[in-house]
Amino acid sequence: MRHQKVFLTSIALAAAAILGISATSRPDPIYKNLQILPKDISEHDMDSIMLSYTRALGMGCGFCHNPIAGNEDSLDYVTDKNEMKENARRMMRMTIDINTRYFYFNKNTKPVYLNTVHCKTCHRGEAYPAD
Repeated sequence: MRHQKVFLTSIALAAAAILGISATSRPDPIYKNLQILPKDISEHDMDSIMLSYTRALGMGCGFCHNPIAGNEDSLDYVTDKNEMKENARRMMRMTIDINTRYFYFNKNTKPVYLNTVHCKTCHRGEAYPAD
């Protein structure tokens, strides 16, 4: 009888653990309102991409992201109130299109050193590319 209780208790605990694990959902993505970049982008990759933009344009994050109302030291990365943010998205789409169309960029089929178009190609450290 005692063995049966231990066995049933073990089964119940195992079932509860399995149900608990299966009931947990994936954590929410770190970033909101991503329209071009992958929704599950890592913090490292996001920081790397954003740093490349700041270097290519010679501008800080506030060029595309507005300060949070009431807290001018923090930026609101989610809202689209700054028109430069949508302009940046257009530039990202354009760059992807150029590289896909003309360079057939695929790291699996082309060498890693293949030159592709990126922000700095035209901006060269300036907020607006030369005419």
